[in-house]
Amino acid sequence: MTPRFQFSIHATDGKARTGTIAMRRGEIRTPAFMPVGTAATVKAMKPEGVRASGADIILGNTYHLMLRPGAERVARLGGLHKFMNWDRPILTDSGGYQVMSLSELRKITEEGVTFASHIDGSRHLLTPERSMEIQRLLGSDIVMAFDECPRADAPRDVIEKSMQMSMRWAQRSRAGFDAGEEHAERSALFGIQQGALVEALRRESADALQNVGFDGYAIGGLAVGEGQEAMFGVLDFAPDMLPADRPRYLMGVGKPDDLVGAVERGIDMFDCVLPTRSGRNGQAFTWDGAVNIRNARHAEDPVPLDESCPCDACRNYSRAYLHHLIKAGEILGAMLLTEHNLTFYQGLMAGMRKAIAEQRFASFARDFRARYLG
Repeated sequence: MTPRFQFSIHATDGKARTGTIAMRRGEIRTPAFMPVGTAATVKAMKPEGVRASGADIILGNTYHLMLRPGAERVARLGGLHKFMNWDRPILTDSGGYQVMSLSELRKITEEGVTFASHIDGSRHLLTPERSMEIQRLLGSDIVMAFDECPRADAPRDVIEKSMQMSMRWAQRSRAGFDAGEEHAERSALFGIQQGALVEALRRESADALQNVGFDGYAIGGLAVGEGQEAMFGVLDFAPDMLPADRPRYLMGVGKPDDLVGAVERGIDMFDCVLPTRSGRNGQAFTWDGAVNIRNARHAEDPVPLDESCPCDACRNYSRAYLHHLIKAGEILGAMLLTEHNLTFYQGLMAGMRKAIAEQRFASFARDFRARYLG
């Protein structure tokens, strides 16, 4: 019988780990990168193309889906998996980060967050209980606890107050998740550690989350403008505060060198809009660094974007053609570069999994940085 949620670590190399999350809709190989499907679609991609890139799981967005088309509508139509034709695991974020970004349109209280829709200005209240209900209606496989995500450079007292409220919301999320008994029996709930860059607050948050108990633990409140050095500084201690036998998910990260550095520090899961957003804007990621295909030097370049890449863009088209598509604003350009970027990201994750299993991750990371960063 397929387990509701089971995390197995197959090998470690330093702090880096590789393993498998087994769920009823399939296995997730870790370290894992989750393409972002904000509005029930990974932009410029068909679901079969996302799977072909190597993705085992995608991310959906509670805030956007509750506003359009509406969680209740998605439920009536059979759930998010059927709605978007993706039969593998889906993680849904809680909506907290998006609400944070609406600083001029929202009001936070102990109950939750009242905000105005960015679509039509309609007023909504998002609470831990409502977030759990929305994610249940969507049919999410991995549900995220509702939290607040303050800026990393906010005053310490603001960060501390926010973190402590998020921990109270984590308890309410746990209770709300468990109340949806049928959904809870087939899905998983992750808690989110907060505390910005402050080690003591991160410790307090980690302890509070473990007192509640979650299937996995996310590190939130990073990748919000603090820079890579500060982020890595937090990752030097934050993952070790979380249970070693549960997945550790770094939210909203990141650039390829961010992923390598985070895996070195014990992270198992990632999501980020960067590969898809960059693809739509003419930036491609390769083992030799990022390429801006808009640059004039590519206009007559007949070689592939990356000769080692198996994606359609690299097998069948030249840099010159990709340059033309992007400059002309053709949709095919966004499609091909997005496919390439997702394929590259999944290839990077596969390379890290293999290096960890073979006990050569340090050399993999060193060689990657030498080549990618030049």
